[in-house]
Amino acid sequence: MARMNMVQAINSGLDVMLGRDPRVVVFGEDVGYFGGVFRCTDGLQRKHGEHRVLDTPIAEGGIVATAIGMGVNGLKPVAEIQFADYIYPAFDQIVSELARLRYRTGGDFSAPVTIRTPCGGGIRGGQTHSQSPEGVFTHVCGIKVVMPSNPYDAKGLLISCIEDEDPVVFFEPKRLYNGPFDGDPHKPAVPWSAHPRGEVPDGHYSVPLGKAEIIRPGTDVTVLTYGTMVHVAEAAVGLAQVDAEIIDVRSMVPLDVDTLCTSVCKTGRCVIVHEATRFSGFGAELSATVQEECFWHLEAPIARVTGWDTPYPHAFEWDYFPGPRRIIAALNSVLEAK
Repeated sequence: MARMNMVQAINSGLDVMLGRDPRVVVFGEDVGYFGGVFRCTDGLQRKHGEHRVLDTPIAEGGIVATAIGMGVNGLKPVAEIQFADYIYPAFDQIVSELARLRYRTGGDFSAPVTIRTPCGGGIRGGQTHSQSPEGVFTHVCGIKVVMPSNPYDAKGLLISCIEDEDPVVFFEPKRLYNGPFDGDPHKPAVPWSAHPRGEVPDGHYSVPLGKAEIIRPGTDVTVLTYGTMVHVAEAAVGLAQVDAEIIDVRSMVPLDVDTLCTSVCKTGRCVIVHEATRFSGFGAELSATVQEECFWHLEAPIARVTGWDTPYPHAFEWDYFPGPRRIIAALNSVLEAK
């Protein structure tokens, strides 16, 4: 078992599936010869050939349309959208075609397409390279939505997505690709550290879709989160010295309601944390689910800590980024409620 960062784990997952299943094809902008802007596909074209790992034009709608055609005809396409911010030109293809295909054909056709895309901020990418649009896709029936928080899950979940017979949008928090910036003058006032490396098996393994993970057991309050915010929540809980149970949702669709609600019913308090904007963010769905399922167990109002309802700012990134201080304030507010 090797220690890998998330880039290496994703690369390993793609490598395993390219070698294991001849139907798997990886493609997108700069994924071939260059190895991807974040190096997630580095070396795969040299190893598996230009017919298995190939570059595409800068045309996201065309990338997804090609993936749909491949999937319908028996392949297992893995399409990369270079940044989640660029996925919108392909939105109609994803929503109107990819997500509806099995339903509209009465199960005669499916499109086992995996769409990989880096999301989130924390790398000074500004408004057009830092968005977290996962909540948009959770609203679309027929699409599974996944976001890992660590290298082990990144590889295992990616393999599960590729092996799945239905379409999946696989969001990769680019803040976690290689870990935090050491010595960054724009770090939050309360420092935190994403854990960039972890033990990852070299060969094939899978992490099931639709299953959340309890990152830290606790009894006082439940923190529901995913992606980069798992690590920020861990830092906040440690600084606040709160006995919080932290749950990594990781699979937004399908959602592991049982694990989430069992925890909230136990603790009686809930804080939801995500990087995306607050209004209609995925945290709103989590909050509604907890309210419906755990109402008689709640001892305090549910709190949300999120990005602001503005475009992602470049100059004020750490004011936008939900850091430990804001999470600590939310934890204190729900713990102090009577």
